[in-house]
Amino acid sequence: MLIPMSLAANFISINLFAQDKPQEIPLWPNGAPGFENRRNEPELAKDYWVRNIHNPSITVYLPPKEKATGAAVVICPGGGHRLLVFNAEGRDPAVFLNSIGVAAFILKYRLARDTASPYSLEKDVKQDALRAMRLVRSHAREWDIDTNRVGMLGFSAGGEVVALIAYDSSNANPNAADPVDRMNAKPNFQMLVYPGPGFIPDIIPANAPPAFLLVANDDMCCSAPTLKLLQGYRNAKIPVEAHFYTRGDHGFNMGNRSKLNSIKTWPQRMADWLSDNYILVPLKPGEQKSK
Repeated sequence: MLIPMSLAANFISINLFAQDKPQEIPLWPNGAPGFENRRNEPELAKDYWVRNIHNPSITVYLPPKEKATGAAVVICPGGGHRLLVFNAEGRDPAVFLNSIGVAAFILKYRLARDTASPYSLEKDVKQDALRAMRLVRSHAREWDIDTNRVGMLGFSAGGEVVALIAYDSSNANPNAADPVDRMNAKPNFQMLVYPGPGFIPDIIPANAPPAFLLVANDDMCCSAPTLKLLQGYRNAKIPVEAHFYTRGDHGFNMGNRSKLNSIKTWPQRMADWLSDNYILVPLKPGEQKSK
């Protein structure tokens, strides 16, 4: 399914007004385990960012029913684990994904490097990512989602959040008291845009999800770890597509502010990958992959 960028851009401008107040659902109804007493603390939001997140949640963006493909993506914005770039790396990609028929869910995860944060990446942020994937799959029937086509999209530090669970088995606990925690949390695919260096394993496991990687070569933070990921995937013989742009630096978001044509149009590369890898329209029984 090929969506021209001009069409997608028009859809974004229209759809932003259609989803002024998307539904936001806390990951846990009574607050994050062990921090329930902090769930009512107000977030701090200004301009492009959100901070002081103590009641992690997903914000739901569903495509129009006539466009829905059944695919879904949990989006992890970046921000150095000190804040979330919620609009440019959460809302904007969610609206773009909706324009190609993909349900999108922006994860507000706890910030391990926010001022006086009591949270750790390896425990609390990982817990948020696992719960978000399980929560989305638990609503599959309501949101018309195929549980075998649920992936993750991570920008910068959000790529590290994805890495916390993408290479883990993260399978369901059938004996969990909470039915949501009985769901599988492993993403079926991952898309990483200038992902941070944290939590990339030295050896990519054989059960790692297929990956789409994108970064600028002059990104001093994140081009090297992206190259490491690419090589690891090649060594593991797991499907991967990578785009290394000559220029773009770090933090170009969805490309809207860039004067570089390659950066401005990168979301179409992601749409192509989703289509070419049968995530938008899965193979029918007995159907062969195109070459």
